Amino acid sequence: MAATSPTPTELRYDTAAHVLHVTFDSEERFSYTAEFLRVHSPSAEVRGHGPGQEVLQVGKERVGIDSIEPVGNYAVRLCFDDGHDTGLYSWEELHWLGTHQQRLWNDYLQRLQAAGHRRRMDA
Repeated sequence: MAATSPTPTELRYDTAAHVLHVTFDSEERFSYTAEFLRVHSPSAEVRGHGPGQEVLQVGKERVGIDSIEPVGNYAVRLCFDDGHDTGLYSWEELHWLGTHQQRLWNDYLQRLQAAGHRRRMDA
């Protein structure tokens, strides 16, 4: 991890909207849906143990975050209401997800479509 990686100064979860708002000391602000964070979890369950072992996450449209647990001074563990709680989101990971959010989301939607899955907008 780069020593100059931005560090969050505020994490605020909107339970009604299922959105995590993060403000970094670089003055950047990102808003992540719980679904986005869940399907891009840095856990082995989602990313696998190496390239090509990623597991497409489906049916996460209405997932929420039950708790946000600090891990040292470098990360948080997000505990989702579907039972997933094994991903540690380092500050560097959260910042990277924020700066690449649109591309990652579009890639996810394309992978869903290619796999024959459709997001349930009314879920």
